[in-house]
Amino acid sequence: MSGTLALNLSAQPLLESAAYALDSWQRGVLFLDTLRQRGNQLARELQKPAPTVLSFAGELVLDGRTLPRPVNYGLIRITPPAGTVIDERKRPFVVVDPRAGHGPGIGGFKPDSEIGVALRAGHPCYFIGFLPLPVPGQTIEDVMRAEQAFLEAVARAHPEADGRPVAIGNCQAGWQLAMAAATRPDLFGPLILAGAPLSYWAGEHGRNPMRYAGGLLGGTWLTALAGDLGHGLFDGAWLVQNFETLNPANTLWTKQYALYDRIDTEPARYLGFERWWTHHVLTNAGEMQDIVDKLFVGNRLATAELATREGERIDLRNITTPIVVFCSEGDNITPPPQALGWITDLYDSVDDIRAAGQTIVYMIHPNIGHLGIFVSGSIARREHEEFASNIDFIDVLPPGLYEAEILDGSGPGGHLLRFAAREIEELRAITRPDPEDDRKFATVRRVAEINLGLYRQFLQPLLRATVTAPMAEALRQLHPLRFQYSFFSDSNPAIAAVAPLAQAVAAHRRPVPDTNPWRQAEHAASAWIEAGLMLAGALRDHVQENLFHAVYGQKLLQSLVGLGARDEAVRRRPGLEPGQQAFRAARIRELQGRIAEGGPRAAFLRLVAYIGLAERRADERSFAVLRALWHSHGGGDLAAFKALLREQFLMLRLDRDAALAALPAMLGDLPPEGIPAFAEALRQVATAAPLHPAAAERLAEVEARLALLGAAPLQPAS
Repeated sequence: MSGTLALNLSAQPLLESAAYALDSWQRGVLFLDTLRQRGNQLARELQKPAPTVLSFAGELVLDGRTLPRPVNYGLIRITPPAGTVIDERKRPFVVVDPRAGHGPGIGGFKPDSEIGVALRAGHPCYFIGFLPLPVPGQTIEDVMRAEQAFLEAVARAHPEADGRPVAIGNCQAGWQLAMAAATRPDLFGPLILAGAPLSYWAGEHGRNPMRYAGGLLGGTWLTALAGDLGHGLFDGAWLVQNFETLNPANTLWTKQYALYDRIDTEPARYLGFERWWTHHVLTNAGEMQDIVDKLFVGNRLATAELATREGERIDLRNITTPIVVFCSEGDNITPPPQALGWITDLYDSVDDIRAAGQTIVYMIHPNIGHLGIFVSGSIARREHEEFASNIDFIDVLPPGLYEAEILDGSGPGGHLLRFAAREIEELRAITRPDPEDDRKFATVRRVAEINLGLYRQFLQPLLRATVTAPMAEALRQLHPLRFQYSFFSDSNPAIAAVAPLAQAVAAHRRPVPDTNPWRQAEHAASAWIEAGLMLAGALRDHVQENLFHAVYGQKLLQSLVGLGARDEAVRRRPGLEPGQQAFRAARIRELQGRIAEGGPRAAFLRLVAYIGLAERRADERSFAVLRALWHSHGGGDLAAFKALLREQFLMLRLDRDAALAALPAMLGDLPPEGIPAFAEALRQVATAAPLHPAAAERLAEVEARLALLGAAPLQPAS
């Protein structure tokens, strides 16, 4: 018996080795078959006239190709899933997908998406997607005008809605929506910019390598080259390749190994995501050239240097609706400095923001990646749910700069949304503006203009005379990102033969447990490979960053391109310009002249703002009580409520003593016996959330003032 046991123990390593060899071979066959399915999936998608990964049904409302300036975009009304109740009186949500190389649908890719969250909150929902091919001659300004037409159509369809449509712009769609809102602010309700870059030079040393790409490539002439090789079309696969090279460990190993490692459970999720990731769309060459010249390298949006073809300046300070910026420290495509840097570019202080009547809210997630911001899976669902359910609260926030905070364990739904007032100096600690970096990127802009001019003079005429449409299409199909999908598909007979073998393997699958020593060795080897690729990527980024600063930090090069004087401003700072200062002074004078105007409703909102300013925070509980009181006393619609609250807040910020001294005159139409009810309503709002000690002191002060007013005759309001 002991001999039999010894024989079994000696055979155990052989049995484990044989089992692992069979398992790894089977996983290899199933892995190859999954790649085959991925290629076939893409081939089927390309046969559709309007491919999308949108998981919700919808109806086309407006085709952008029928507009006076046609574009390949369309407006779709989302059909709510069964059991979802929509309140037509709630303001509609409009989700706009990014057109940055991929096809449309990522904003409604999952049930827990931006669209799904808005539908569950009872809002009518619309989606703006696009077709794979652009309309000839289409420009980014044409797209901007189309989005304005879409918002007009949504507003017309919901005349009873309590406010203008909420627009959500994901990544590239974010800056497009911001441009549209800056030139037609009357069309938009709150803007939610998710992972959207608006300030392209911004970033932090050692963390944001993508911003150096334009300088290291010599500017934007390569974009022109790609457009000419595409016979007037720019291939979005190049943009996707830029994203993939940011993380070589994931691109070259981790993503594919995760499929191989978990081949029995992973294919469905893998193929679902690849359905979107593999479908690369096209843009007009001129359209893409404008984007990289004026935005990516030129950085002209954040400094109000862009203008429409009619000469109208595109100034983000013209946006009158609240702007919500959702970004993440874990996003290496749109890091927080690029999502938020436009604020410190345009404004010198929070007082400038208030004078412009603008409300800006930002939230920074600690670790979610770029796609997770707007795919809204389990990680970001909480944030999108809070934005959707509290959009009216956001819409009535007084002008200023706020950071959104979500507290767990309290409030409706288990979370509590509140807003903390912030100063520009606190935001600068995040955006890290650096005059020396600005000078280097301004040098890149000049070098890019020179190189693009040389390319257009000497090389572009030759390529345009040589490259034909069939040649361009052949080059697109040979792009590495496209070729891998066509190679691993049924169009390749060698790969098509894998299908029956994979069926047989699946029928006789023999997986080994993770305790198998060879399986453990495989996992260890994978971890080493991943770590090595991550190290190589970090080393590459470090070298590129140092090279960028070494080249574009040279005073000789800066002088050669016309940036020699060290005290010369290399970019506009609109917040410091005389025109902005004059506007601020005029706004202050106008408010000072009306500080004693208004009746009891205005006085009530002024006192609510006065108590709330003590803590510099506001949360959704106080807003819910305040809005209920406003409606119960016939206060009018949300727009009137919002305008009056904002104005009272500004008057308090401007001259608190004068604003409080005016209260007796403002309450002149209220009979003395109405004062106790007025004071009780004020207490309801103030105590809806736990009171900060300073706010409690102000509430007591206000109640004492009101008690005195109730005991003495009031002067009639003028």
